[in-house]
Parts: sequence; C-alpha cells; structure tokens
Amino acid sequence: MRESGPGQDERDMLAAVLETQRDVLAMTCAGLSEAQMATPAVPPSTLTLGGLVGHMAEVERAWFRRVLAGEDVPMRWSRFPGDDFGFDGPADTAYDAWYEESARSREIVAAAPGLEATGTHPRRGPVSLRWILCHMIEEYARHNGHAEVLRAAIDGVPVTVDR
Repeated sequence: MRESGPGQDERDMLAAVLETQRDVLAMTCAGLSEAQMATPAVPPSTLTLGGLVGHMAEVERAWFRRVLAGEDVPMRWSRFPGDDFGFDGPADTAYDAWYEESARSREIVAAAPGLEATGTHPRRGPVSLRWILCHMIEEYARHNGHAEVLRAAIDGVPVTVDR
C-alpha cells in the first residue's frame, strides 16, 4: 500500500488513498478460486466478487480512459450507459481486466497536467481529475464494504488490512 500523509501534495495524497482502496479489493479477493469469485454469496442477491471486480474494471475504464483521457474505447461488458457497469461480467476475466484498467488509470493520472485537468462526462459535463479521484475513492470504499461481506460469506476468512 502506498503511504499517504503529511507533506504530500494533494494529487499524490488522492492517488495514494485511491491505491489503498484498490489494494483492499485485491486483498479481499486474494486466495479465492475462480468458482468462489463467481459464487453469489448472499442470496437473494446475485452479486459476486467477480462481478464486483468486473464493475470496478468498467468504472476505471469509464472515468479515466473515456471521460478524462477522451479515449474512444468501448466498455468491456456494459451494453448501454448505466447498465450495471460489469456486475454481470465473467468472473474468469474480471480480475485481469481490472488489473489492466487500473494500470492504465495510473498512467493517465500521472500524465495529467494537474488536478484541474478536465474531461467531459456525457451527463455531468466537465469534471476535473480532482473530482474523478474523489469519486473513485468513494466508489471503491462503498464496494469494498460489499466485497468484505461477500468474502466472509464465501469462506469466513476475515479480511485484514494493515492500515
């Protein structure tokens, strides 16, 4: 995990907090089989850890590549805007997709001239890198809570995060 703390500028701090949230999701899924990643662990919900990881791959792709960088790339699984953004993505490819999208997001953040760099969201209009980083931290924090509940239901192994 990247350290965040006093003395860092705002951009480095936000990037470090986002990286910590990514690390929490990775640690929550660590050691699970493909079948466990595809198991809906809290009926009647059909949400799986693989689906949640796929969702985060789609969210990374949407906000950093499509909105901020303006890349004309299709979504991996979503059929239309607002279509659950990958919750139904295949568990066997979700983790690799998430890893690739997170790596590309890091590159885009590093290349941006500053936190005021903007991209255009189709419904929200202009959004800054600062706003996107804060939104992504919030997105991960919410779904990491879901992931911890799913993991506990799958194998009872508590998620320990050295914070």
